[in-house]
Amino acid sequence: MNRTAEIERKTKETEIYIKLSLDGEGEAKLEFPIGFMAHMLNTFARHGFFNIEARAKGDLIVDQHHLVEDTGIVLGQCFAKALGDKRGIKRNGSCLFPMDECLACAAVDVSGRPFLYFDGQLSKTPVKSTQENGDQYDFQTDVIEDFWQAFVSAAGCNLHLEIIRGRSDHHKIEAMFKAAARALRAACEIDDRASGIIPSTKGSLPHFESPGVLV
Repeated sequence: MNRTAEIERKTKETEIYIKLSLDGEGEAKLEFPIGFMAHMLNTFARHGFFNIEARAKGDLIVDQHHLVEDTGIVLGQCFAKALGDKRGIKRNGSCLFPMDECLACAAVDVSGRPFLYFDGQLSKTPVKSTQENGDQYDFQTDVIEDFWQAFVSAAGCNLHLEIIRGRSDHHKIEAMFKAAARALRAACEIDDRASGIIPSTKGSLPHFESPGVLV
């Protein structure tokens, strides 16, 4: 089974290319100008056992919102396209992920119906980070919710993502990416007992070409 997708999206604000394999080894090849997000995408690939190749650039002179949000859109589109009609998948998954003082919970249903519940308990203090060229910058933690909202809208899934407890914003965000990756990995896995069956009593699920899924 070759569950891969490759999407390029260009606007006046961003240019993003992502290639995704759902059945990978957790490898990430990234050219991403925001170091903190590159770290999160690498973590997401590793814990989901997804192979991700990504190249991105955008109007960081404005702020980080456009690039981070649009990356969520393209990654979500790749998931929707790679899953096709979702035949044979387990469809839902969850993960409770501890990271030092932090505990994150993620639950996902690849239903074709986008919804996000997000409670990251993030402070308004930016995370100090570094761009590819070595310049220091403040990472805007509020864009993390925008990333996941864009992802679920494009992927056509509902995702409940929350921090149960924690202190460090870095740990909170990273734990959420790890939990989401593992929940998605479980949801996207092929169910040996339901090979070839669409996991819905309706007999079909909205997919990449269906109305309502962002393309």
